Amino acid sequence: MASITCNIVSPEGELFSGEVEQLTAEGGEGEIAITPRHAPLLTSLKPGPVKLTLEGGEEEVFFASGGFLEVQPGEITLLTDVAERADGIDEAAAERAKELAERELEDQKSDLDYSLAAAQLAEAAARLKALQKLRKK
Repeated sequence: MASITCNIVSPEGELFSGEVEQLTAEGGEGEIAITPRHAPLLTSLKPGPVKLTLEGGEEEVFFASGGFLEVQPGEITLLTDVAERADGIDEAAAERAKELAERELEDQKSDLDYSLAAAQLAEAAARLKALQKLRKK
């Protein structure tokens, strides 16, 4: 099957660079799948899992905190503030972060508190979703 070069980049550096048959992620308008010969595209990403299907069918799952996905002929670039391999996520820590954010949402005292807690809850839930996707492969 054909492949396309994929790069996952965060401020800490490049997390992945290689050939993939497909990338699946949570786009701003819903789940998006990119394959070779996809039309050029620039879209925002929601926090969530990013699944790469490598040459030969092997899969790798990552967590991205959101960001942008750019598709150019022959290359996909995913830019994000935070990215990590799903198999490196501490599930217990993600569960604790989710519970803490849920409590903060209940106890919010201002709009700023609510917005921060909602963002923390979304990120913790997205990390757990990346773990679930990893387990399904």
